[in-house]
Amino acid sequence: MSILEVKDLSVFYDKTPIVNKVSFSVEKGETLALLGPNGAGKSTIFKAILGLVSYKGKITWSKKPIIGFVPQRFDFDKTVPMTVKEFMLLHSQLKMSFWLPSKEVLSDIKKALAYVNATKHFNRKIGELSSGEFQRVLIARAIFSNPDILLFDEPTADIDVEGEMTIYPLLKKLSKELSFTLILISHDLNIVYDFADKVICLNKKMMCSGSPKAVLTPDQLNKLYGEGVGFYVHHDHKH
Repeated sequence: MSILEVKDLSVFYDKTPIVNKVSFSVEKGETLALLGPNGAGKSTIFKAILGLVSYKGKITWSKKPIIGFVPQRFDFDKTVPMTVKEFMLLHSQLKMSFWLPSKEVLSDIKKALAYVNATKHFNRKIGELSSGEFQRVLIARAIFSNPDILLFDEPTADIDVEGEMTIYPLLKKLSKELSFTLILISHDLNIVYDFADKVICLNKKMMCSGSPKAVLTPDQLNKLYGEGVGFYVHHDHKH
């Protein structure tokens, strides 16, 4: 069952096409990866899905969705003395309870942090967190509202390799446990091969789509990224 249908999606900036007639569908519970070089339109598609840019074409949901989003960059002044608890309260839908949050709300925050192994950061200041720790808090924030679909824009862009190897299995695990659909943007071909159910290749327009095994071929990668791009398939990760 499709949770999302995108038909002939086009986005223009100053009459220049950033995304040109892209069509795809996302099945409920699926992990979909968007691949392509910088400037290919991947983040623009996310913005269109989130209603942040004007577009032509159709974006159709099977039902009104709750959407969680982890951006590629989160501009936050780390000198602000805000704790993780306060950060979660600030971005929850229960803003009226910021100053006097109920025990239930605090419990729900701790539960979200527990899913990403970050409960220990509950009372820590945001400025004290490493990039990997803050990434986990952002994921907890995204799942706090029990979303139907999560959008991750380069979820490990600021994470070291060791942290990256734990974030992706965590995302896959959470998608199964919490029954949400996952759409991610990533440049890591090996990770996409291991964790995505379906891949869409973009360079302003649709270049290819299908299973990672079918799509991530040397010929297709050369068309997408240019000559000399390849990767070594490994299977250290389990779904």
